[in-house]
Formats: sequence, structure tokens, C-alpha cells
Amino acid sequence: MNSGRASLTAFSPQDGLRYGLLGFPLAFCALPLYVLLPNLYAREYGVALSTLGALLLGARLLDAVIDPLLGRWCDRLFARSVDAVLVFGALAGCVLVAGFSLLFIPPTREPQALLVWATGLLVITYAAYSALAVAHQSWGAMLGGDETQRSRIVAWREGLGLIGVVLAATLPSLSGVNTLVSVFAASLVLGFLAWQSALRPARDMGAIQSAEAQPRTNADLWRPWRVSAFRRLMAVFLLNGIASAVPATLVLFFVQDRLQAPLAIQPLFLGSYFVFGALSMPLWLLVVKRFGLAFSWLMGMVLAILVFLWAMQLGAGDTAAFVVICILSGVALGSDLALPGAMLAGVIGQADDRGRAEGAYFGWWNFATKLNLALAAGIALPLLQWLGYTPGNRDPEALRTLTLAYCLLPCLLKTAAAVALYFLIIHPIVPTEPS
Repeated sequence: MNSGRASLTAFSPQDGLRYGLLGFPLAFCALPLYVLLPNLYAREYGVALSTLGALLLGARLLDAVIDPLLGRWCDRLFARSVDAVLVFGALAGCVLVAGFSLLFIPPTREPQALLVWATGLLVITYAAYSALAVAHQSWGAMLGGDETQRSRIVAWREGLGLIGVVLAATLPSLSGVNTLVSVFAASLVLGFLAWQSALRPARDMGAIQSAEAQPRTNADLWRPWRVSAFRRLMAVFLLNGIASAVPATLVLFFVQDRLQAPLAIQPLFLGSYFVFGALSMPLWLLVVKRFGLAFSWLMGMVLAILVFLWAMQLGAGDTAAFVVICILSGVALGSDLALPGAMLAGVIGQADDRGRAEGAYFGWWNFATKLNLALAAGIALPLLQWLGYTPGNRDPEALRTLTLAYCLLPCLLKTAAAVALYFLIIHPIVPTEPS
């Protein structure tokens, strides 16, 4: 295994590939799970949208609650050795493969039995995914560096993750869910092997001894919330995250019923969105060098708002315009994925918590991510059904409701996030507390 130490000049493209490759299979369990699973269960198995929304909300909320605890567990494993973290990751990966496979290839299609099956498997799958993701993210944050370096580390992880998202989004339409599951399992093994040989974080013995000496207390769990910069960043992240989660949950319904796009071209929409999200990573790294992390993220938010305002004007047959919208919103997605995580790594360093509490920070960070996705599914899907929309319903009023939920609601939330970013981080109107 590579026993190198992290430094600003040591992080090469080869290091980026070794560290970031695990992001490829992990991406199968993030947005694709929220985009593909509701659509599959609603259209193929006849599960009601309101029931699906409640199921996803409950499972995701339960999973989110344990993320901070997993984060503290990872901190103690890192304090012991990076090999202990890798063993932990291997066990989580085995559980993740089993859970993911059984969700997409269930043993029953009877709606009631399927719900019971899916409920238990969602909890198990989400927990395994969280354990592996928190350990992987913490590893990257511990590598340190300046804004550009931190952005590069996150961009490798998230860029390769977006390639995974593209494959996960298109494989079911092209080759079926069996192929999706097989590719996921194989890529998880390859990603884990690459991670084993990745550049290792430098071990700060003072931080290690401190972490080992600390008892497992609630104070450790809530440590990040005592940092003012973390609270401000988290407020922006929450608002922006739910703004992105709502259209991610509804995109297939919008494409199939509002645009009435042929099935053959539907993978093009998700594919172009995620491909250009990945391709935009080098662009955002250049923007960060010129404007810094926070202002670059604001530019991405403004781009997303303009794109979704345009999407409100689309109707049946406007597939070419929607491809352009997917490309531009994919570019905006690149900023959402590469920049906030790099900002969080900076907050950890400024708070003098590097090497001792990355797991706690990323535990809460993933809690927020999952809370956003849970709220999007748990609120948007039942609300749509209550307002008269069901999959396949092309009544003008139902389609208007779908358009407002898919386009306008995210714009309002994204605008609130942009305002919060400006006044809380770029030009804060509150005094900064000493960390």
C-alpha cells in the first residue's frame, strides 16, 4: 500500500484517481437511488406516490440520524490507524452490495409485501452507504491544502461520482436493472482496491492522542455545531440542497408527462446533465482560482436559477431545449458538488479540528444531505398526488402543478440559498466567533 503523506505538491492526478475512484460506485446510491427507485416502484409495481414518499422520508430520516454517530466512530478508527478504517470500509461495502442488489431485484412484486421488504432494505443499504461515504470523505478532508488543493481533491471524488451517476441513470433503460446491479458490485470492488493504495493522510500524533483519550460523549458529537463558520455554511448547504433534491426527485415525471419525450431519448437528458456536471469540474477549479470558493458557488446558484426559469416555459415536444437545459444545469451541479465540500474542509482546518474530528463534521454534513433528499421525496411526491397529479396524468392542471413543483419551487429555494450565501459567508452580517 502507498504509505505517502499528503502535501500540497504531492497530490497528483494519479493520487486523485486512486482516492476518487470509490466515488464512482458510491454515486449509484445517491441521486440515482432517489431518481430511479420511486419511478420503478410506481410504474412497474403500482406503489402509490404518497406511500413511496412516506417510505423514502422515513428510511432516509432514520439513516440521517445515525450519520453523526458514524462520523464519531470513523474519527476513533482514524485515531487507531488508517488500516482500521479500510477494514471498516470493506465490511460496509459488502453490506452495501447486498442491500442495493435486493432493492432493485426484489423477490416479490406484491405491493404490500414489497413495501415491507423495501423498508428494511433501505435502512440497511443507507446505513452501509453512509458508513463508507463518511470514511471516504473524512480521508479526503484530512489531506488538507489551500482552497485550490481542497477543491481538486473534492473534484476528483465528485467528478468520478458523476460519471457513476451517468452510468447508473442510463443502464436501466439500456440494459436493465440486472446490469445496473452487476456494474455497481464490480465497480465498488475496484474503487475499494484503488482507495487502499491512495495517498494516506499525515498522522498528527497530538491529534491522535487527543482523539484516543476523548470519551464518547455527546459533546464530541455536537463539536462541529460550536463552530460559527460551520453553522453558517450548513444553513446555506441545507437550503441549496433541498433546492437541488426536488427536481432530482421529479425529473422523470416531468420528462415523461410534461415533455412527453419518447422513451428512447430519455437517457439523453440525465446523461447530459451528469456528463456536463463532471466535465464542468475543471472549469469550476479555474473559477475558484479567480474568485474563491464562496463567490464561485454563488455563480453556480445564479446559473441554476436562470436555467430552471427557462424550463418553466417548456411543453410537450420541447426535447431539444430540455437537452440544453440539462447541460447548463449540469454545469451548475458541478459547483454544488465540488465547492461546498472544499469549503467544509477549510472550516475544519480553521477550527483546528483537522486530524481529530473530520468524521463528526462529515457525519453532520451527510445528515443534511439526506435530510434534503428525504424532505424532497416526503413532501413533493405526496403534495403532487394531493394536488391531482399522478404518473401518466396529462390533464393541463395536473401538468401545471408538476411544472411549478419541478421548476418554480427549486428557483425559490435556490434564491434563498444564494441570499444566505452572500450575507452569511461572502459578506457576513453577523460577527465571526472565535473557533
